[in-house]
Amino acid sequence: MLRKIRKLMLFGRKSVIQLSGGPGSGKGTQCERIVQKYGFTHLSTGDLLRDEVNSGSLRGERLTDIMKKGQLVPNEEVLALLKEAMLKNLANSNGFLIDGYPREVGQAVDFEKQVSKCSFLLFFDVPDEVMKERLLHRGKTSGRADDNEETIAKRILTFHNHTQPILDHYGDKVKKIPATGTVDEIFAEVTKVIDNFKC
Repeated sequence: MLRKIRKLMLFGRKSVIQLSGGPGSGKGTQCERIVQKYGFTHLSTGDLLRDEVNSGSLRGERLTDIMKKGQLVPNEEVLALLKEAMLKNLANSNGFLIDGYPREVGQAVDFEKQVSKCSFLLFFDVPDEVMKERLLHRGKTSGRADDNEETIAKRILTFHNHTQPILDHYGDKVKKIPATGTVDEIFAEVTKVIDNFKC
């Protein structure tokens, strides 16, 4: 246990960046570039949950039961998966990109108490109309059932309702990235933020 506590304290020396952006904000594309340039570890809570369910572990079975009932996975389960993934990658990572977490202010508070302080939150800022246009364009080829006008409008509204309190909580730690330009232009803004933080 003491060893784990010591390891968790080491996160203070690593960049721990939370990622936020609406549907169609280009967050996924930028994550790939950040990982490639800086050697960070990208951790998606959705991926961690799916991996645990597919592992056949007792915890995976428990999570499957929760999700089959249509219930939300308790925060302590998600937090435990994040901690374990960070510890596993600690020695070989230059920092962490946390994607899909926190989804509410309480989760942000728990993460900072139990795991690590957040270095900053990268927020990919895109006007609603641009997000909608991108998703509709993607819908022409994606085959995804949720890439239609009515569902997109609901997803964007849900995103704003859940995200604004988190942005308010982090305050000055929020680094807004204008994300309406080209992939290269957006990444140039991202690198400015990360490089300035690391100086």
